[in-house]
Formats: sequence, C-alpha cells, structure tokens
Amino acid sequence: MAKIVEEFELYGKNYRFETGELAKQATGAVLATCGETTVLVTAVVSKEDKNYDFFPLTVDFIEKMYSVGRIPGGFLKREAKPSDKGTLTARMIDRPIRPGFPEDFKKEVQIVATTLVCDPDNAPDVICIGAASAALMVGGAPFEGPAACVRIGRNKETKEFIVNPTFAEQKESDLELTIAGTSEFISMVEAGAEEVSEEDMLAAMNFGQEAIAEFCKAQQRFIDKVNPTKLEYTPQIPDAKIDEVVSAHYEEMAAAIKGDDKASRIANVEALKTQITEEGFTEEEREEWAGDIAAALKKLEKKAMRRMIIEQGERVDGRKPTEVRPLHIVPGYLPRVHGSGLFQRGQTQALSIATLGMLNEAQRLDTIDPETERRYMHHYNFPPYCTGECGRMGAPKRREIGHGSLAEKALVPVLPSEDEFPYAIRVVSEVLESNGSSSMASTCGSTLALMDAGVPIKEPVSGVAMGLIKEEDGVVILTDIQGLEDFLGDMDFKVCGTKNGITALQMDNKAKGLSVDILSRALAQAKEGRAFILNAMLETIAAPREEMRETVPRIETIIIDTDKIRDVIGSGGKVIRGIQDETGATIEIQEDGTVHVAATSKESSDAALKMIHDIVHEPEVGEVYEGEVVGLKDFGAFIRLTPNRDGLLHVSKMAIGRVRHPEDIMSVGDVVKVEITEIDPKTGKISLDRLDKPKVEGGADGGDKKQLKRPEKQDRKPFRKH
Repeated sequence: MAKIVEEFELYGKNYRFETGELAKQATGAVLATCGETTVLVTAVVSKEDKNYDFFPLTVDFIEKMYSVGRIPGGFLKREAKPSDKGTLTARMIDRPIRPGFPEDFKKEVQIVATTLVCDPDNAPDVICIGAASAALMVGGAPFEGPAACVRIGRNKETKEFIVNPTFAEQKESDLELTIAGTSEFISMVEAGAEEVSEEDMLAAMNFGQEAIAEFCKAQQRFIDKVNPTKLEYTPQIPDAKIDEVVSAHYEEMAAAIKGDDKASRIANVEALKTQITEEGFTEEEREEWAGDIAAALKKLEKKAMRRMIIEQGERVDGRKPTEVRPLHIVPGYLPRVHGSGLFQRGQTQALSIATLGMLNEAQRLDTIDPETERRYMHHYNFPPYCTGECGRMGAPKRREIGHGSLAEKALVPVLPSEDEFPYAIRVVSEVLESNGSSSMASTCGSTLALMDAGVPIKEPVSGVAMGLIKEEDGVVILTDIQGLEDFLGDMDFKVCGTKNGITALQMDNKAKGLSVDILSRALAQAKEGRAFILNAMLETIAAPREEMRETVPRIETIIIDTDKIRDVIGSGGKVIRGIQDETGATIEIQEDGTVHVAATSKESSDAALKMIHDIVHEPEVGEVYEGEVVGLKDFGAFIRLTPNRDGLLHVSKMAIGRVRHPEDIMSVGDVVKVEITEIDPKTGKISLDRLDKPKVEGGADGGDKKQLKRPEKQDRKPFRKH
C-alpha cells in the first residue's frame, strides 16, 4: 500500500492520519498526530475463531519516555509495567471500541497504541481512540465505525467549551469531560468537574457529541482514500436446535433469577443452566456447540431479567426502578487509624481507610504526562473473596486502577488546598463484598473516612450507579444497579457529586439509541439517588471532625528566609537529622522557605520549632539568652546563643569585682544568663553582659583580695575549641 495521508483542522488544532509506511504487517496501522504529539496505533485480527462466549479484545497503551525526551527512572532504565495513567488510557480506548464489533465475532483482536512524540501541549490519549478506529477500518475489520473521542474543557471565566484543550487550558477549566462514540451515539463518558450542574454537564455532552461527529467525518475521508478490502467474516448462526431447547425454559429462568441474595440467585441460575445443557444436548453436541450453548443461556437470562423490568416494573431483587438498596453506614469503624468509614449498600460493602502524611510523602510520577506529583491518592482493592471466589492476589488489575481513579476524581474537587491543610492524603478502599456499584461504595466510604480523619473537605460527596434497560420503545432507568443489571443491561452510568453539583461521572453504553432525553432523565434520577444516600451519610457524621486522632501527625508551618535553608539542613543533612532524632518530629523544607514540622505530640513539635527558630533567628541588641559556655580565653568566655551564633562575654562583664582568670568562676558547659549589648555592624561579632553576676571576694574595688572560689562541678563537658 502506498502512503496515504489525511490532514485536517478542527476547533483550532491541526490533525493528521497516515498509513502505508509503518508497521505494514499489522492488519491495520495508523500514525495519528495532533500538533506534534504523535502515536502509532496498530490493530491485528487473528485468523482463527476462538471458542469463547465473549469477544477477545486486548488493548495496550505503551508510554515511551523518549516521546518526552526523558530516560526512565529506576534501576533498569527502560519502560516496565504501565503507569496508572497508561492503564487508564488503555481502558479508555477499549470501552468505545468494543461495542463496535458484532456480538458473535470471536476472532482475537489486539490494539497497541505507542506514543512516539508528546509535545508539551497536546495529550496523546484522545487521538488514540480515533486512530484505533481508523486502524481497524484500514485493516477491513468488521468494526462499526468510524468512532472518535474528544476531551471537553470549559473556561472558568468565559464558560466557553474547549475541544481537546491543551494542558495549560485544562488547568483553567472547571470541567474535564472525555467523551467517545460515533456520529450517531455516545458509547463512553469519563468526567471530573468542580461541582458542575446536571444541566451544564448535559450541555457539555451534547457539544462533545457534535465534535465527535466532525472527527468521524474527517476519519471517513481518510478511510475513503484508503479504500480497504474487507476481511472475510461470516456471521455465526448457531444450530437451530440450541435456541429451540434453551428458549423452552424461559419461565424456569424467570423464576431462578428472582431473589435479593446474590449467591443463592447465582446458584439457582447455574443449576438451571447445567440442567438445560445436560438434559437438552448430547455429549457430542455439548462439546461441539459449547460456546453457542453458553451464549444462548446467557441470552435467555438476559431476556428474563429485562422483560421483568420492562413489563412488570420490578427488578430481580424486588426493588422498584428508583429504589436504593438498604444502607449500613459507620464512620470511625476502626481504632487508631487516622480515619475510616464502612459503607454498605445491599450486598456491596467497602471499608475505606484514610492516612495523613507529610507533603513529601505525595506520590512522585514518572510518566509522559506533565503531572509530576499526586498529593491525594485513592487505592481500590477488589480481592476474590468479595465475590465468594478463590483467585490469585497480586498487583492491582486494570479494573481496580480504573475504579480507584474514578473515586479519586470524585473527591479531588472538595479537598482543601495545601496552604489550608498541608498534608498528603491516601485513602484505601477495601471491597469486602461486591454485588455492583463497588466504586460508588468506595466513593461514599472515602468521604466518611476523610471526615472521620478531620480533613476539612468543602462538601461531602456521594455516588450512585445508574442503569438502563431499553427494548424498542420501552425504556427504564435504574437507580443503584447491582451486578446482574450491569452485566445484562444497556448502560453503566456512575455519577458522583455534592449537593451543589457533579464532581465525577463515568458511563459505558451498549444501547445505540441513547438519546439526549434519556441522558437527561438519568442525570436527574441520579441526583435524587445521590441526595438520598448523602442524607443517610450525614445522619451518621454531619461534618468533618474538629479534632484529629492522636495518631495523626500535627503539622505546624513556619516560613524562613531562603538563605537560611542551608543552615537548618546542615552539611550533608546533619543538622536537620539531629533535630529529628532529638525531638522525634519530621521536618520538610520547601524551596520557597516553607517549613512543615510534623509530630504526634505538642512537646515534640514545639521542641523542633524552637530549635529551627534558634538556628534561623538573628540576635538583636537587648535580647536575653540562657547560653552555654563553649569556650574560655584569658579575655573572656564564648557563650552559645543559638546553634550557629556565639557571643563574647568579656572578663570585665563576668562578675562584680575583678576577675583575673575566667576559669576561676565558670567552666565549659555552664549555663549563664546574658544580654546582648552590642553587635558589630561590620563583623557581626556579638558582645554580651552577664545578668546573674556573682560577687568576687573583696568587692568591686579591683584589689588583690582572694576571688570567689568556683564551686565544684561534676561531669564537666570537654573543652571545645571555638
């Protein structure tokens, strides 16, 4: 294939699609560019069918550090496992691409997006979806495209929408809406917002749909230039006997799926499926049609669940469409931890635990993204026991990273600033039971944990997952969906927010006729569900606790001159380590001179602050100190005023009367009370006067009378040179 290029300009930015030069052995390959940001997206479709009851699609997003001119950190100095952002981008590509394939397509498909160049302005993630769509279509895959993705920002001042904002423009935006789909319908939505109203969010989604249509037109022009050859694909038509045998058991399936206990319901359904398979088919048929039989049984379960909702207005657990499952909410569930909250909705249970630390404990990021640090971290864990299963425990899976990111995005807009609350914050949500909406349970549990920890959040956040059942003209929107309704339904629409507006949302849609009216109804119904849940939460904890637990490090903040930073740190960090070792406090110093001191006791904090103050303080005439004698000479004694400043107490100022030898009345290590009488403006040398002067024998006439005998002192400190 000769090199084919399509260049176009949309919404003030230049884009380019190219194929025919790179990765020609892939089924399809497209080089996509926005500004100077360039990604290579390849698609490979296997030649043989897989005997699965699902579509085997794999998506990988590869962040190459050379794309931003950096060498990877760590010992290996090469790209290793994907970053969280890389994993989230792979998920973002998967979600709008997957619905574009026929349900019976069983060939394995792999999409690999590789970042080649990332400029400082344009993010690579959104163009990867359009490039993936184009790569599949260039390769002739049976993909219902074109599909595209845009990011919608909104200027805080002008309230104007921005398509694919630069990183700088996004910082001045109160909305980050990532929306994907075709020119006809929306298939994926991801958003973070600063308490944006439902009406404004809907307007942004409508604007995003219009922008997607424009990108799809440009992509279609590119595909028309390529004029690809379609891959041979014959729709799989199962043997007629399968549908005949399976569909005869509709009433039994309708009875089996009823019940509010997940485990019992699953057991009943699986028992029925086993019975149908074993009694309805021979051993040879079971072996030959295994995938088709499984798909038909799933279709029967789906039909029974959906018909019950559409025709009877009743869900499998007996709830009405707008009804939320029973709630169990306990803030402060655990002792000693900084904050915790147990949130249970039906058979979904999450325990969230908050930990507060110094700002230098924030997560440092080594990615191609401009963001280098993350102060608030939300981690979501989904162990196999939460669904009553055995499984391997290990690194977090893509789903865990995605759900954790959604809950994190929901709470970031309500967190206090670093100046108000100088802590790094980590919340871990342990999903202990799961039957749908565990990410929303984590969001609610995290709000409880933060409030229990005394974090002064601006507003509490709640979240709810909405579903959709659409059959021809019949449409039912479901509040607080459980696992079965997510698995067999048409939409999973998670909405988080405060009483003032939306802070995050995420939607995956399988219904191709999703209208603006349906979206509007779903957002309004979600608002009611969020309010119901939030009110229940506030009945258990009305506001963030005024006092933090004793185990939380108290952080005191002072500002020092930047030229004093080196004095506090000391050579090789010796001084700051010494303060920390002596007081038990933790000290963090920033480049602008901001010093944070964290300690679990006031005594420890006060001691560390005093030591820092003593180091940075410039002595003044008239100030009084109780200083240690650090050196003796014939002409006087050197007194340590601060850790890095000494003063001279002249022999004439040591006592009332004449002192011949300073060591006759004081020793190294003694503590004396002195006042600063003079500071030389040129040399900075400090002159002192002793306030607690002893009398020398014979009075003050300066005679040769015997002087005051120095008291005996045990355990004297060794002489230190000055």
